[in-house]
Amino acid sequence: MSDIGNSNRIAREYLDSLRIETRYMDSENPILDFELYGTKAAMPIMTAALSHLDHFMYPGAAEALAKGAKEAGAILWYGMAEEEEIERLAAFGGPMIEIIKPYANRDIIFRKIEHAEKLGLLAVGIDIDHPFADDGSPDNVSGYEMRAMTTGELREICQSTGLPVIIKGVLSTKDADKCLNAGARGLVLSHHNNRIEYAIPPLALLPEIVEMTYGQAPVFVDCEIKTGMDAFKALALGAKGVCIGRPLMTAIKQDEQNGVRDYLVKVTNELKKAMAYTGCTTLEKMDPTVIHTDSFPQ
Repeated sequence: MSDIGNSNRIAREYLDSLRIETRYMDSENPILDFELYGTKAAMPIMTAALSHLDHFMYPGAAEALAKGAKEAGAILWYGMAEEEEIERLAAFGGPMIEIIKPYANRDIIFRKIEHAEKLGLLAVGIDIDHPFADDGSPDNVSGYEMRAMTTGELREICQSTGLPVIIKGVLSTKDADKCLNAGARGLVLSHHNNRIEYAIPPLALLPEIVEMTYGQAPVFVDCEIKTGMDAFKALALGAKGVCIGRPLMTAIKQDEQNGVRDYLVKVTNELKKAMAYTGCTTLEKMDPTVIHTDSFPQ
């Protein structure tokens, strides 16, 4: 089967096409002071909103993710799970964001948000890019039917809680505008691991969507973020933070106890190197002009 339309491949190639210029003069050792919604973390590199790890990998994999994120000082994002699993992950004590599917039964969304409030989670999110199956019919995930979110429904959700509501799966300025107008307090640019072929790379849209927010809502990037240099490119172009998914799953398989922590620390050190070499010495001093989008021979 041809891989030509694979959105992961397209995003990877776009990331790899971006070139950086070095700026050593007056540079300093970088500082990674990072704050999100009033909570401090050690890095702007976070876990992606993985789901049902205990089912798809092995019992205890979800806890390994939460433990590693806590030890590295990273914010934990997690996806679809029953309340008991969310409680077990929140018990590790690190800052946590729960991403909620677009359940056709909207009452489930409100119940999950209320549960997140009781647990003291940092934020919640709505996964808007998961309403349809491959044939365009309503998707069904673990026995739950999904349905596309309307702007009015999203506004009601945002107004129902004091928690920041983040919208995951934004990949157009039109969706970004609707989500922001509905009260979203964060956007995740993502094609959800190739849910649709030929998707535009998240980083290609990032500068335009960041400009739309006027700094009022952080923009995060998902999809093919694997290294500190990937993270640097996203942050330099305006992302508030990045999410790493599949590499952390591999890290859990290779070393259940320390794999996630060690991978996040390694990627953070790679990010620090890129920051030092480009004069972007703090996250507030990230400069998009160090990134060049011109085509160069591979």
